[in-house]
Amino acid sequence: MALVAGVDSSTQSCKVVIRDAETGRLVRQGRANHPDGTEVDPELWWTALGEALAEAGGIEDVDAVSIAGQQHGMVCLDEQGRVVRPALLWNDTRSAGAAADLVTELGPEFWSGAVGSVPVASFTVTKLRWLAEHEPEAAARTTAVCLPHDWLTWKLSGSTDLAALVTDRSDASGTGYFDGRTNQYRRDLLERALGHDALLPRVAGPVAAVGRVGDAMIGPGAGDNAAASLGLSAGDDVVVSLGTSGTVFARSAQQADDASGLVAGFADATGAFLPLVCTLNAARVLDAAARMLGVSLDELSNLALKAAAGAQGVVFVPYLEGERTPNLPDSSGALHGLTLANSTRENLARAAVEGMLCGMAACLDALSAQGVAVEKVRLIGGAARSEAVRQIAPSVFGVPVLALEPGERVADGAARQAAWVLNGDTAPPLWTEQLAPPKCFEAPASPWVRERYAEASVKYLNR
Repeated sequence: MALVAGVDSSTQSCKVVIRDAETGRLVRQGRANHPDGTEVDPELWWTALGEALAEAGGIEDVDAVSIAGQQHGMVCLDEQGRVVRPALLWNDTRSAGAAADLVTELGPEFWSGAVGSVPVASFTVTKLRWLAEHEPEAAARTTAVCLPHDWLTWKLSGSTDLAALVTDRSDASGTGYFDGRTNQYRRDLLERALGHDALLPRVAGPVAAVGRVGDAMIGPGAGDNAAASLGLSAGDDVVVSLGTSGTVFARSAQQADDASGLVAGFADATGAFLPLVCTLNAARVLDAAARMLGVSLDELSNLALKAAAGAQGVVFVPYLEGERTPNLPDSSGALHGLTLANSTRENLARAAVEGMLCGMAACLDALSAQGVAVEKVRLIGGAARSEAVRQIAPSVFGVPVLALEPGERVADGAARQAAWVLNGDTAPPLWTEQLAPPKCFEAPASPWVRERYAEASVKYLNR
C-alpha cells in the first residue's frame, strides 16, 4: 500500500494527514500549534511541522508529501538563505497604507488586468512596500522573497540553495506580482514594491515532483484555499469556508478581473483559476459573541436557534478585527437596532450568526457578478460545525447548503496532490473513502435579514 502525506501549515497550527494513495483512507494524523500574532519567526513553523509529523508517526514509510499553507505571508531571505525578519502574515494589516498607495499609483483597473487582483493589506506586494518604507535596511538585505508554504517545502527538501525555492500557481497568484494567465511573475511590480529585484521561487506545475525527503517525492504544494478545493473534490461547486477568516471560492476557466477589488483572481491547484472573496472575520465572530454572553459555542448555537429570523431587528456588524470585504482595515464591530424589547441573549446570538453569514452572502454576490453560478454552497470550516450556522445559512444565502463533516480539508488537498504527483495521471485521484456524504440544509430565503445588515453597514461606513 502506497501512502501519501498532506500538510496544512495554517495561521493557528500545523496539521498532517497520512492517507492511502489509492483510496484516500485516513491512516494516521498529527497536529502542533503555531504561536499567536500577525508576525512569526518561520523557524517556529518548521518546529511545528516536525512535531506534527512526529505525532503522525513520521513519514519514513510515505511515498509522497505535499505542503499547503496560509497565503500571502512575506518571508524574506538574505543571500545566505537566512530569514531577514519575522514573516508578516496575511492578517497583518499594517501595510494597509502601502496597499492604498500602490493602488493609487497605478489604478485598480491596471492591477486587476495585470494580476487579476487589486492589492489589499493581505497581499505580499503590499507588505514588501511596507518593508521598503519602514525597514529599508531589511529590504536592502532581502535577496529572495517566498511564501510560507514555499519556505517549508524548501526546508523539507534539505536544500540551502536559494535557486531551489519552488512554489505553485495557486500560492504565487496571491502575491500581487504574478499573472496566472501567463504563469509569469511581474517583476516590475515586485520592484515597485520592494525597491529592487529579488529571487523568486520557481513556479512548478500541478503534478511536478520538486524534491525529495528521504525516499518520498515532494509535491509543489498549494495555497490553503486551492488545497481545500482539491481536498473537497469540489469541482465547480461554490465553497464557503468559515475559519479564522471567511472565504468564498469556486473553480473557473477564467482569471477574475474585478477592478472593485472584491474578487481576487487566484489560480487553483489543477491548472485552472479560483476566483475568491475573503473576509477577515468569520468563526471568531461567534467566539466573540460567546464570550460576551458567557456561553460555549454549542450554547450560543442553541440560543441563536431560539430567536426568530432577523433577531427582532438586532444587527451585528462583524468587522471585529478590521475587514477586507469591504476593505476597512481599521474598522471595528458594531451593534445596531437595540431596543428594550429586543435586547435578549437569544437575539444577540442570532444577530452574531446572521452578521457573519451576511458578510459571506455579500461575498457570494461578488463572485456571482464575475459569472460564477451560485446554485448551491458547500459549507466547511470550524464555524460550519454550528447547528445554528447550518440551519440559518440557507435562509441568508438563498440557496441550499451542503454541510460536510468536520475534517482537515486543506491537509487532505495536499495529500491528494501528493497522490497525484505519485501516480502521474492526467487528473487527481478519485478518493472513494475520503469524504462522508454531505448533509443538505434548505430553508426559505430571508431577504429582510440581508437588507437590515446592508443598511447597518451603510450607517457604519457613513458614521
